[in-house]
Formats: sequence, structure tokens, C-alpha cells
Amino acid sequence: MLVDGKWVENWQPVQATDAKGGFVRQVSSFRNWVTPDGAPGRTGTGGFAAEAGRYHLYAALICPWASRTLIARRLKGLEEVVTLSVVEPALTEQGWRFGSYPGATEDTVNGATYLHELYTRADPHVSGRATVPVLWDRQHGTIVNNESADIVRMFNSGFGALAQGDIDLYPPALRGDIDALNERIYPRLNNGVYRAGFATTQQAYEEAFADVFAMLDELEGRLGEGGPFLLGEALTEADIRLFVTLVRFDAAYHGLFKCNLRRIADYPALSAYLARVIGLPGVRETVNMDHIKRGYYSITALNPNGIVPLGPELPWL
Repeated sequence: MLVDGKWVENWQPVQATDAKGGFVRQVSSFRNWVTPDGAPGRTGTGGFAAEAGRYHLYAALICPWASRTLIARRLKGLEEVVTLSVVEPALTEQGWRFGSYPGATEDTVNGATYLHELYTRADPHVSGRATVPVLWDRQHGTIVNNESADIVRMFNSGFGALAQGDIDLYPPALRGDIDALNERIYPRLNNGVYRAGFATTQQAYEEAFADVFAMLDELEGRLGEGGPFLLGEALTEADIRLFVTLVRFDAAYHGLFKCNLRRIADYPALSAYLARVIGLPGVRETVNMDHIKRGYYSITALNPNGIVPLGPELPWL
């Protein structure tokens, strides 16, 4: 991780634990917002006005948090407005790296080799992990935001007329329901699989495991009774946040993270939902199962020999 702007040790998946030995996720450190007129957003400072070609997204196809932003960028038609760089899937001793692996890119904006170089350019004394996604401002030469939830909402409404208006991922009438769903799904499932996979005690693992499958069971019932999406007929950001976890579950979390009570393939309603979302225009292009498997199975602490499994069969792909 970075300490006072210097890389001090090899990349480790777990940087902090709670009193029970449970995985604690780092809080995102850059929280400015792009807005149509450059006014300050919900957090941070102003000065980041929506402009075509000004902003650049750094993402990893393995990462569910980064994939949220990739889907929002696609659905809102921002591919020509916000440019993109993709890191290689395998984590190195210095974290995310740019390169020539199929599906990855070089950093054509800053010429960085490792993602952590962008963090020290934005703040020479930054401390913490260098995570994706990163929304970069060419004009000011800094990171605007590295919190995926913020970036999804910026792509939804912060770019104003530069984005397509036929899809609203956070419609006013559903915001309370969306926020309530996010608050339930995130700790139990989105982060729950990580809490299971990176637990350092049996108690922490078992508590996370129970949360994961209780949430999946609840969602199976919800989608089996309604749909086609979590809140009815309209796709919202809550669906994006759920989808990125579901699409990785059988290939990575079931085996590597020991979330092995059931697969998504064993849930009929969740399987149908997964196929429905991945069939939406633009969503399939954000899913790269080679990157997902190679990325997760490159975590040495969980898979010392680095062997990438050939399976499983994934019918929705």
C-alpha cells in the first residue's frame, strides 16, 4: 500500500480487520463530483464541470466496483465523452498494472505503469490502497473520485445533456427504495463475499457466509414473485450493483471465497435475472470472464500456486 506517497510493501488483500478478524474495506479518499455546471456535488469541492473528452475512467474488468461504472458509462452512452483505460487482470506486487494483456490497455493519459502512480500524482502524500475505479480529470491533472457508487451517479446525471436521457438509473420516485435495497445488499452480499473470502477467523467467515446466502435466498424470493428487475419494470442502479456480484459468483466467489453452499445456477429466478441483465445492450461487453478468473485467482494469499480453473460452465454467457 501507499504510505505518505511511497509504496511500502507487496500488495495484500487484507489491510484491516475488526475485533472478530473480519475484513474491513478501505473508505474511498477522493470524493469530488462532476456536475453539469461545475458546482460542488454531494461531497468534496467544485470545479469539475461536465465536458466531453475532459475525464478519463481507469477500471479493471475483474473488479465488481469498477464494473458498476463501466455498465453505467455504457447505458448512458458516455463512451465518447469519458475515455477509458483498463488494467491487466493479474494483481502484481505493486497492485494494478497497465499493459498488453488481451482486454487491457496502456495508460495513454498519464503514461503510468502502475495504478498507484496516479494516486501519488493526485496527492504526493496519499496513504492507503490504490483502488479502481478512478475518474481522472485531464484539466486539473488529478483524481476526481474513486468511489464507484459516486461515479455511477455522476454518469447517470452529472454529465447532463452529454449523456443519454432515455435511462434514469436513479429516478426520483424510486430513490428511497433504491437506497434501502443498496443498504441491505451491500454489506450482506456485495461486500459479504469479500468478508467471507478474506476472513481471518472461523467466526468472521461463518457470519459472512450466513449473510451471503440469506441475502441470495431473499433475492431469489423477491425476483421469483416480481421483476423483471429489482424494483419492477425499470432497471436501476440497484440492479447494476447486484448484477456485478452475481456474474462473478459461480466463477470466483463459490470456490475461491468459500461461498459454496449453493451456486447462482442453483437459483432459478436469480439465474433468469442474470441472463436478462447481461442481455441488455452494452452490458455483455463489460463482462470479461477471462479477466475475472485470472484476476481473482492471482490473489496469492488465497491461491498460492496461481492455478486458474477451467470451469465452470456459465449458461448466461
